[in-house]
Amino acid sequence: MTTSGSKDFELDVAEYIEEAFERCGLEVRTGYDLKTAKRSMNLMLAEWANRGLNQWTIKQRTVTLTQGDGDYDLGTDVIDILSVVVRRSNTDYALDRISRDSFLSIPNKTTQGRPSQFFLDRQVTPNLKVWPVPENDTDVIYYDALTRMDDADAQTNTLDMPFRFYPCLAAGLAYYIAMKRAPQRIQLLKAVYEEEFVRAMAEDRDRASFNVVPQYEYFRTT
Repeated sequence: MTTSGSKDFELDVAEYIEEAFERCGLEVRTGYDLKTAKRSMNLMLAEWANRGLNQWTIKQRTVTLTQGDGDYDLGTDVIDILSVVVRRSNTDYALDRISRDSFLSIPNKTTQGRPSQFFLDRQVTPNLKVWPVPENDTDVIYYDALTRMDDADAQTNTLDMPFRFYPCLAAGLAYYIAMKRAPQRIQLLKAVYEEEFVRAMAEDRDRASFNVVPQYEYFRTT
């Protein structure tokens, strides 16, 4: 038996749509079928951003700090920030994430020093706020950002994801289309989609080990 030796299987947008329609017991017949399916696909990708951490969408980016400036607009494709360090003289110092209330409660927001805390203001254009505000123009922020996936635009486009998520995407698109075109199959296709999603996310997890150690305190009574 001779194997193919090929590992480049990849579906484009049109092929995902055909697969999803077939799972609904339908055929793609008109241009509007393609249009409505692409719209559903893009809505589903937005839903994935709300479901959890997609490892392949994590990008490390940098911001060069400016003395006295504690606010920095990030890219509109940034969904959230996972970790932040400030690099000074080739040494990285971790910044602690604080809440909106904690940031608001800082008495003097103009205090200068090496930043040790950050707050991510998740607006349409996310804004990174650091405190203390930078004391020089040479420190650089390095941050790991969870970013938005590329849209499904042209029918010949491929999708920005690893191959292990292909079954999940096909199953999810079939479910989304069933809500509009094949309501009798909604429950079945939703169950398949959820199963595929759980399986894919379980495989996509961070495998670094960690230990949880309880803190015991001794109180002496008199």
